[in-house]
Amino acid sequence: MHHQAPHHPPHGDPQATPLAQEAQAPCPPPGTEPPVSTAAEASPVNEAPAAPAAETPPPPSLEEQLLAAQQKATEHHDAWLRAKAEGENIRRRAQEDISKAHKFAVERFAGDLLAVKDSLEAALTNQNQSVESFQAGVELTLKQLVAAFEKSGLKETNPVGEKFDPHFHQAIGMVESDQEPNTVVTVLQKGYLIAERVLRPALVMVAKTKSVAVAPEPTPEAPPAAPETGAPATTPPTEPPAA
Repeated sequence: MHHQAPHHPPHGDPQATPLAQEAQAPCPPPGTEPPVSTAAEASPVNEAPAAPAAETPPPPSLEEQLLAAQQKATEHHDAWLRAKAEGENIRRRAQEDISKAHKFAVERFAGDLLAVKDSLEAALTNQNQSVESFQAGVELTLKQLVAAFEKSGLKETNPVGEKFDPHFHQAIGMVESDQEPNTVVTVLQKGYLIAERVLRPALVMVAKTKSVAVAPEPTPEAPPAAPETGAPATTPPTEPPAA
């Protein structure tokens, strides 16, 4: 019984097995890595189709733009009318407040003066009062008046001995005095301030330096008058000689 030898395909046979082809492939030189085949190179990537771009809305037409502009103009006009009406209301209320302030500005001061008037009327009604009681009533009434002035910010000024100030004083004249010059010597009428503003200046007399009496210098005697030139000289009469 004869055995047949295995059949080996010749080199270059297209029907060679893959193992034979791999064995026949040349080996890469030492120190280099064989190329790695990836699945991406082996098979093409199935890319998803790009999404279509979003369509931009068309611009508004001229009629739509005109309608929007008219609506904005109407809104602005209404807002202007409301602001104008509010401004007129504020101005009218301010004018009313100013008018009331002018009318009733002295209301508090007038109320304080009523007590002074009542005291004066009571003093005139009592006819059988002594001089002392009448004087005491007048002093009490004056205190009420001063208190009313103080409540309203009315302040009295009596600048005796102070430096003369033309902003607060009115000089009537100047007198010689031992005081420092330009100093108030006498107050003829008191002044008044209201809230640090001059309501009435004080009438005052101001000091001035005393004048020193100087003795008059003696006047020199006049020399005798010289005779006029061209006039004949007068000679005293001579007596005739005795016989």
